[in-house]
This record gives sequence, structure tokens and C-alpha cells, in this order.
Amino acid sequence: MFPFAYNNINKIESTESSIFDKQSDHNYIDGKKLLPFPQIELLQAVIESFVDGILIITSEGELLHTNECAREMCWQLSPENKENAIPKEIWQVCESLIESRELFPNEKIFMELEVDNKSIKLRIRARWLQIDDNENNYIIVTLEDCNQSSQNMAIRDAQKFGLTERETEVWLLRRANFSYREIAEQLYITINTVKKHLKNIYAKQQDMELGQWA
Repeated sequence: MFPFAYNNINKIESTESSIFDKQSDHNYIDGKKLLPFPQIELLQAVIESFVDGILIITSEGELLHTNECAREMCWQLSPENKENAIPKEIWQVCESLIESRELFPNEKIFMELEVDNKSIKLRIRARWLQIDDNENNYIIVTLEDCNQSSQNMAIRDAQKFGLTERETEVWLLRRANFSYREIAEQLYITINTVKKHLKNIYAKQQDMELGQWA
């Protein structure tokens, strides 16, 4: 079903044909000219600095580059994958993108899928990556850790609305979709106390919004 097998070359740790490989002859891959070395080094540094996971894959399913975040997320997505192949959920999104190009060749389309398993909740996005005249043969995939994103937003909310330490703990769990009962059990407090903290949080948010409109 998928163009990668667990015993083929599509490995998370294998980047022998990386678009960032300085050993490539005159910085060409498959006969196509890429960016100059200084720009490539800058692009690689930017990709490695992303909080999101980044994978660059060919339309044939060959993995060209991943950053550290992507390798970690792929392992969490498929911990049983001992061969470090591209997880099937990621390639499914890539396949949909490839099929969409055949249906809508002149449209700029990206594909998105949200995956939730016991170890990680990911938002997978795939779109074509234009590098000079490569004719859109590369796909860039971004992996967003939804739980981490939710936590970061909750922390920003706590700072913005001036939440107390306990309110922040409650809000972090609420943003992670914990129920009142689950929050109470996690923090060893009563459900009524959870409701009280959330009421105070919503009041602070409302005060802030009203102050902005005043």
C-alpha cells in the first residue's frame, strides 16, 4: 500500500542524499541545481531550530532530511518501528498531496492530518517544497506536537492574565482537555475547587478583554 517498506532505504536516520550534503557535485541533486552553500547552511540552521518536526521527502518516498524534533516525534509515533522507516501516517498525508497535484495541478495545496495515540498527539502537514527549478519533486512535512502547543499557549495565557500558580496548574490541565474530575484527581483538590479556579480564570480573561475595548 505504501511505497516504503520497513526494510528499504526510507530511514529516519538515513540522509545520505540530503539536500544539505556538501559532498554533492556542484550542489546538484538528480541533475537539478540547488541553493548556494551559504544559503543551504542558513536553511539547515533554520530547520534545526524549529520547535516543530521537519521532514523533507521526495515524491517517490525517499527521505532526504529530518531535524532532531522530527526524529523524536517519529519514534513516539511508531516506537515499534525498529528500522526507523517513515511512519505510515506521515506517508498517507504525502500520498494525498501527490494525488491532489494530479487533480489540481495549478493549485497550491497542503494536506493535514491529526493523529492521536497513547504516546503523542500530532498535527501532520504536508506541502510541496519549491527549491529553484526542481519541478516540485520535494515534499516538506511539518509535525506539530499538539499537547506541547497547548501547554505553551496555556503558559502564555497565565502570563497574560496574571494567573496564580494554582490557577496556572488548573489551566494547563484544562487546556490539555482534562475533565473537572481529572483535574481534581491530578491536583488532589475537589471538583468544586477546580470550578472555583476556572471561574476566576475566566473572570480575569474577561476583565482583560473588557480593558482592551475600554
